[in-house]
Amino acid sequence: MQIKTKGLRFWCYTLAGGASLALTPMTTTVAAEDTRVNGYVENATYGREGVGLSKFRNTLQLELEKKAGDVGIFSNVGFNATLRGSYDGVYDLNDDEYGRNAGGPVQLQDLPQGTVPHGSGVGSPASAIPLPPGNTFGFDVSQNPNDGMVVLGERLHSQNNGVAFGVPVRPCDKDDRGCINGYLDKDSNDLRFQEFNDRADFIRELYADFDINFDNGNILSTRLGKQQVIWGRTDLFRVLDVINPVDYSRNNIYDELEDIRIPMWILRTDYRMGPTEVFDGLAFDDLNFQVVWNFDKFRPHDIGQCGQPNVILDAGCFFRGMNNLWENGGTVANFAGATPDGGLATDFGPGQIGIRKAHMPSWSLSNTQLGLKLEGVYGDLGFSLNALTYRSQLPSLRGGIPATNGFTGETAVWPSLIAFDIHFPRVNLVGGSLDYYSQGIDTVFRVETAYTSGEEFANTLRKELYSESDVLRYVIGADKNIFIPALNESQAFLFSGQIFGQHILDHEREQRTYGEAGIPDYEYNWTATLLMQGFYMNGRMTPKIITAHDFRAQATAIAPSVDWLVNDNFKLTLGGNFKVGTGAREFDDCRSCNPWDPFTQTPGVVGHQPGESAGLGSYEPLGRFKSGPIGMAQKEDEIQLTARYSF
Repeated sequence: MQIKTKGLRFWCYTLAGGASLALTPMTTTVAAEDTRVNGYVENATYGREGVGLSKFRNTLQLELEKKAGDVGIFSNVGFNATLRGSYDGVYDLNDDEYGRNAGGPVQLQDLPQGTVPHGSGVGSPASAIPLPPGNTFGFDVSQNPNDGMVVLGERLHSQNNGVAFGVPVRPCDKDDRGCINGYLDKDSNDLRFQEFNDRADFIRELYADFDINFDNGNILSTRLGKQQVIWGRTDLFRVLDVINPVDYSRNNIYDELEDIRIPMWILRTDYRMGPTEVFDGLAFDDLNFQVVWNFDKFRPHDIGQCGQPNVILDAGCFFRGMNNLWENGGTVANFAGATPDGGLATDFGPGQIGIRKAHMPSWSLSNTQLGLKLEGVYGDLGFSLNALTYRSQLPSLRGGIPATNGFTGETAVWPSLIAFDIHFPRVNLVGGSLDYYSQGIDTVFRVETAYTSGEEFANTLRKELYSESDVLRYVIGADKNIFIPALNESQAFLFSGQIFGQHILDHEREQRTYGEAGIPDYEYNWTATLLMQGFYMNGRMTPKIITAHDFRAQATAIAPSVDWLVNDNFKLTLGGNFKVGTGAREFDDCRSCNPWDPFTQTPGVVGHQPGESAGLGSYEPLGRFKSGPIGMAQKEDEIQLTARYSF
C-alpha cells in the first residue's frame, strides 16, 4: 500500500508538469508581446530595540508570464512562474543574537538559593537535597552544556517564581539540541537562504492556466501547478483563507499574506456559469463553482525556529527547549515542591518530560486537502459558500506518551505529565463570505465566517493535556474613502476597519486551589484593526498607519509607514512597528498536576489526586495563549527601511 501511495504522489506531480508541457505545442508562433518578464530587487533592513539589527534581507524576485492563446481544445492557455531567492545577512552581521554565537550560560530560579546555573538543580551532584533510592533525576552536562542558550521567554518577562528552562538558540548545524527532526530543524543556510530548501521554495509559483468553452457559454477554467489559492474577502485574518500555510518567520503576522503564503502544488478548477437564473424571480449576475485539490505533501505553518528574529507566540522556543529536555534532560526552575512562592530548580533526566517527536503526515490521498466553493454576484452583493477538509497547519501537543518516572525509574503513561508528541489533526471547515457595496454611503462592507471541527487546544483539566473543540470565527469589515480637506484637498483618505471574533464552543476552565486550570485560550475573543491611508504627489507619496488591538489580551500593535515612489521603478518605504499594552500573562503550568503521585503532590492542596491540576500558574508555557501574537511581541519594537527596484 505504501508503494501505491508513493506512486500516486509521483503521478500527481507528473500530471502537473506534464500538463504544462502538453499544452505547449508550441508557442513559437506567438508574438513576443505575449511574453512578460518583470521582477524586483529589494533590501529590507530592520532594527529592533534591545538587539540591534533584526533583518538584513536581500531579495530577487522574477515573474514570468507566457500567453499561448488557443491550443487544441483549450483556450486562453498561459504559463506563469514566480521565482524568489533571498539572503538574510542578519545571521552573519548580528550573529551574537541570531547566529553561530547566539546565547550563552543561563541562571534559573531556585527558592533556597535564589538562582542556580543550568545543570545544578535537585538531582545534580551540586544539590544537597536528598532523593529516594532508585531515582533517575539528573543529566549529563557534557551532552547538554550551559552554553548557547537563553532562558525561555527572557526578553518578555522575568522568571517570577514560575517555570523556566534554558533553550538552545544557535542554528541546528552549530548546535542540534532541541532541533525536532523534520520540523524546526533549520541549519545556518536554511536561515540565511530561506527559499533554497528541500521543498524548493524558490519556486514561488509555477502553473498553467487553460479553459474549455462549452456550447452553452459556460467555461471550465483550470489552474494546475504550484500556486496560492485565496479564499475570503478580508485582510490579515485567516478565516476562510486557510488553504496555503503561512511563513510567520518572515515578519510575524505583519507582512502581506501574498508575500508569506507558502505556495503548494494544487489543482484548481472553476466552472463559470456567468449570469444564471436558478428559478423564476432569482437570477444571479454571475455564478461560479470551484473545486480545489491540494495534492502536495502536507506542510505546516513556519512558526519560526528559536534563534530566528520572528518566532510567533515564542512557540518555536518552547518546542525547542522541550525537545532538548526530552532528548538530553535539563534544569527547570521553581519545579519541585512548588507553591506560588516558587520551588526548587530540578534537574530532569532524558525521557522524563518534554517533547518526544513531531508526527509529520506523510504523503497519501487521505492526507491531501479538498475544498469546494460556490461563488456568485447578485446585484451589489457578492457571496461565497465554502467547505474544506484539511490538516491543521498549527501544531497540537498531545500528552499521554510513555515516559520515565524520575523517582522510581519506571516507564509508563502518567496522567497529566508534561511529556508530548506534536500532531497535526484533521480539521473540517464550512463557512461563507459576503461583500456589499452601498452606493448611498459609498462604502464596501465585508463579512466572513467559518465553523471548524477537529481543532485541538491545550487543556490542563484533561489527563492528556489537550482537548478537541469546534470553533466559530468571523470577521466584519468596512472600507470607505473620506475627504479630509485640512490634510489633503484633492484626494480622499482610505479608511478600512475590521473586527475579528473567535468563539471556542467546547471551552473548559475551572478554579482550583492556586488558580484557574483548563484551556488557556479565551472562550470569546476579539481583535480589531484599522487602516488609514493617504495619497500625495499624484499617488507617489503614500503615508499610512495600521493599528491592531487584541481586546482580551489588552495588547496593541501600531505600524506607521510612508511609501515614496521615487520614480516608476524605485520605491522607498520607511516604517515602524510598535506595541503597547500588556505583554506576558500567567496560566496553569501543570507543575501542580501530580503525575507521579505521591511524590509530586503539591504543598497546601488537600486530597491532591493523581493527574489533577491545582492551578499553580506562571508565564510559561501556557500564558502565551492569553497574551496572543501581539502581546507576546511586546518587546519587539522595530524601525524598518525597505528599498525596492522594480523592472
